[in-house]
Amino acid sequence: MKRTLGTCYYPEHWPEEIWEADARRMKEAGLTWVRIGEFAWSRLEPAPGDLQFDWLDRAIDTLGSAGLKVVLGTPTATPPRWVVDKHPDMIAVDASGQPRKFGSRRHYCFSHGGFQAESDRIVTVVAERYGQNPHVAAWQTDNEYGCHDTTISYSVAARDAFRVWLEQRYGTIGALNRAWGNVFWSMEYGTFAEIDLPNLTVTEPNPSHTLAFRRFSSDQVVSFNKRQVEIIRANSDAPISHNYMGRITDFDHFKVGDDLEIATWDSYPLGFLEDRVGASAEHQRAYARQGDPDFQAFHHDLYRAVGKGRWWVMEQQPGPVNWAPYNPAPLPGMMRLWAWEAYAHGAEAVCYFRWRQAPFAQEQMHAGMLRPDNADAPALIEARQVADELRAAPDVSVRQAPVALIFDYDADFAWATQPHGAGLSYFQLVFDAYKALRKLGLSIDILRPETRDFSGYKIVAAPGMITMPNDLKTALAECDAEVVLGPRSAARDADMVIPVPLPPDMPGLDVTVAQVESLRPDMPMPLKGGGAFTGYREELESAAEALFELETGEPAAVSSDHLTYVGGWCDDVAWRRLFEHLCAKADIPTFDLNDGVRCRDTEGTRIWINYGSKAAETPAGPIAAAGVLFEKL
Repeated sequence: MKRTLGTCYYPEHWPEEIWEADARRMKEAGLTWVRIGEFAWSRLEPAPGDLQFDWLDRAIDTLGSAGLKVVLGTPTATPPRWVVDKHPDMIAVDASGQPRKFGSRRHYCFSHGGFQAESDRIVTVVAERYGQNPHVAAWQTDNEYGCHDTTISYSVAARDAFRVWLEQRYGTIGALNRAWGNVFWSMEYGTFAEIDLPNLTVTEPNPSHTLAFRRFSSDQVVSFNKRQVEIIRANSDAPISHNYMGRITDFDHFKVGDDLEIATWDSYPLGFLEDRVGASAEHQRAYARQGDPDFQAFHHDLYRAVGKGRWWVMEQQPGPVNWAPYNPAPLPGMMRLWAWEAYAHGAEAVCYFRWRQAPFAQEQMHAGMLRPDNADAPALIEARQVADELRAAPDVSVRQAPVALIFDYDADFAWATQPHGAGLSYFQLVFDAYKALRKLGLSIDILRPETRDFSGYKIVAAPGMITMPNDLKTALAECDAEVVLGPRSAARDADMVIPVPLPPDMPGLDVTVAQVESLRPDMPMPLKGGGAFTGYREELESAAEALFELETGEPAAVSSDHLTYVGGWCDDVAWRRLFEHLCAKADIPTFDLNDGVRCRDTEGTRIWINYGSKAAETPAGPIAAAGVLFEKL
């Protein structure tokens, strides 16, 4: 696999006389890719039908003539003011019923037919003009679906489309009433036209209603993206991508990715540490200038799965950002480390955001590869170092990991619908399991929930997957891997109703969840031998072997043959104990890694990285702070 570097560029922000010099500097720095165009609608069409593409023609030609490849974005994330004036009800509406105003970005509702038509039209014009351009080597649809809480809209357009979606799903209103249990509180409907959106109710809405609306909202994103892909594909053979975000889980990325050739994501380790990792204040202080040691890796593995093996970092943090609660500068070496970590997980390209720091508008405090005065910023210096190293390094490919972790966006919808306790989330549960595996020095593959063939894996974990189809249960029961389920695995049917037999109803494992409870943060339930359940615990009835017990003597995790069910939310010690036991059983070698040291295996090479602020030891030798070490296998 050829590994490359790139950047994100906005020629519409800069005088045309500097474009050629910018392109030359990009090429000299070792960059291959330049993403452009994703926010340029107002310059491409300043008034209805007034198409002005000459400047973009020249920008693409300038970049291509310098030997760079262009990723061309469709501009639909930033509809100009005139589009909003033409379709004033296209604006998304938040859960409190307030419209999202014009003046930033992503100010549209996916369900609005008028905006869908405007999107189709501008994407068609762009695709027809540049579909055969030799310099346009890849495409990006829109920009960061879901960012700024923009997947779910409570607009009239969304309500009307939701009713159609429900009728297609359930067929009759009687079937819907039965599936949702609407006899409760006299919530029964006479027609689909009576169904409103699940917001502004006196108390919580029916969880079946809420889950259905989340699924509908996800499907609207998938449909919107598919429309753009079909237009581009009719005009171009170049691969098509979308740039996803970190810990944005309110639409199904796998389903969006089914229509794309490449998955990309936007990696901002320092910004994410503050508001998305779920870390303690002590952990945030320790990694304030490096980012969490596992958060980026988790998304690398996730988007490798979303991209069916092909994935990029489309935006890599280049220095301090502008949008987190606190915005420190990275330690020297971190921009190099983040790139090599991505390559270790199979990235084809790492593109730094952005080429030059903007001196105006919302992102003027966001660093770039250049300062606003055109001087080199640290990101450009470290990118040059990475480019030099890439020239000398052999190409590598990712091999199948020994451990697999199933990630299910629908399960995240269900947990968000009914968390049962403050702060409990599916993402955090799965991420906690992932962190424990990484701290043992393991490489991990993330699998989509439709996976049924687990050949080659020694451990498969599927914690918190609330709805589990019977064929998945059968595939897990019959596979050769050690399988980890729970908590809340198979806890609901497809309509968010508790099934009978009670969960998990797993073939080959005699265990029943008799009762559940959520725990106050100051009420952990200690386990015999170390560790504890925090936040959530299930009372298990089981004739299977008790792998872990609570200090009170009740079973906490039970096991039969290769199947294990965990009846609670493990803390770090409990997760580690569990996976150490399973790794020993499955004959998987492990390491006892320092807090900031991690590794990832590729074909022929183990790549060590050190997120710590001090030098550390690895089994392959010493590694510098913010350092990268290569070990031949």
